[in-house]
Amino acid sequence: MDEKKLPLTAHLQELRSRLIASFIAIGIGFIVCYTFSQTLFDILAKPLFKLLPQGGSLIFTSVAEAFFTYMKVAFIGGLILASPFVLYQIWAFVAPGLYRHEKRYVLPLLFGGSFFFLLGILFGYFIALPVGFKFLLGYAADLIKPMPSMKEYLSFSVKFLLAFGLVFEFPVVLVMLARIGIIDAKMMARQRKYAILLIFIFAALITPPDLISQLIMAFPLIGLYELSILLAKIFGKNTKSGTKIDSQEGPQTD
Repeated sequence: MDEKKLPLTAHLQELRSRLIASFIAIGIGFIVCYTFSQTLFDILAKPLFKLLPQGGSLIFTSVAEAFFTYMKVAFIGGLILASPFVLYQIWAFVAPGLYRHEKRYVLPLLFGGSFFFLLGILFGYFIALPVGFKFLLGYAADLIKPMPSMKEYLSFSVKFLLAFGLVFEFPVVLVMLARIGIIDAKMMARQRKYAILLIFIFAALITPPDLISQLIMAFPLIGLYELSILLAKIFGKNTKSGTKIDSQEGPQTD
């Protein structure tokens, strides 16, 4: 009975050590980023600063708001800085229990997901945020001046960029569905017109009500859909050659 409990105890001890290592890495990343938190916030706020009227600036409406805003910036930066190490810890813990063919899915998913997530954030920062701010600040008038607070701007911009990062995971999700056989490239090509219609509806819902903003959002998504069709052709499930040998292999144990 002790022999059966020992592996579980060993796994829990390994999980504990990897969690501790991950938290330490995040803590170190937090300390490093807190040193540059004001610079990081200035970089994040640059799309807004470029569009504010002359003399405009961000404000804080409570005594501790600036301090806690910089703390949040440092924490987010620490997470990003430590994410490669944390992902490695997750992989090192999970990998021994995966089948060989499952490992071939996980690594491309991890790298592909990270790449498209970063691409979405960059698109949101350099293109979508300026377009959105230009529209929203257009409601300012002679007697109405934009004076957003630091806390509100940080919350809005982080959620906005996170949303774009998730939207750009679109090809990864479709390719994985194609890989496991739920959809295929031919099906996606046949449904292209409906997908484009849904993309324009989605773009109209989340962008300002002007044609330029909607096109800026819709065209990249259409491009991602076309890329998904191409990737599904390359990496989609091959029905002619199964994976019986791999599926019969058990998870690797150390």
